[in-house]
Amino acid sequence: MPAFAGLIVDWGGVLTGDIGSAVHRWADRHGIDKAAYAEIIRGWLGPEGELEAMVNPIHALERGEMEVPDFERLLAEELTRRTGESHDSSGLLDRMFAEFEHSHDMNGLVRRARDLGIRTALLSNSWGDYYPRDLWDGMFDVVVISGEVGLRKPDPQIFELTLNQMQLTAGECVFVDDLPHNITAAADLGIVGVRHVAYDATRSELETLFGLNLA
Repeated sequence: MPAFAGLIVDWGGVLTGDIGSAVHRWADRHGIDKAAYAEIIRGWLGPEGELEAMVNPIHALERGEMEVPDFERLLAEELTRRTGESHDSSGLLDRMFAEFEHSHDMNGLVRRARDLGIRTALLSNSWGDYYPRDLWDGMFDVVVISGEVGLRKPDPQIFELTLNQMQLTAGECVFVDDLPHNITAAADLGIVGVRHVAYDATRSELETLFGLNLA
């Protein structure tokens, strides 16, 4: 029997290609000042993505408390304020997410894990609904999207909700994410975390943890 019973994975940066590369392509294609965009996002997120400002547009968007058009308007206004160049807010995120690439190897790994009897869950902080849900048939037992449940990583409650829906304990699950502070939050609850950087390294670590061949 495998040492663990559940696999929880992030979407952006795990089941997709590198987020930074996608954002750079979006910026180059649509004339977005990359330095200005990075400054805006850093200011809104705070250190390690955990600073809760009085009004934090990213946190509000991820919890479903802010609509995508309102977020796009704020982002376009900030870009204009910092660069002096006008930006069309309509479809701003749609154009960004169009640059995200499907990570076939990691998606295949999750499917193989489920075929081998591992319960699988998607746990994602959402910037609207830009997910390729049509590709998820037969892939996940549980799907938890932050904007649909009013919680976001690294809030402990969203991990607990995911575990409850999987009907597993923290000690029975492994969590794969590309952001260290989310891994830390999961580990604080007793979930074993794997930081995803590259497919081969992640697959090797998961094979060791689950005691299964996931190639």
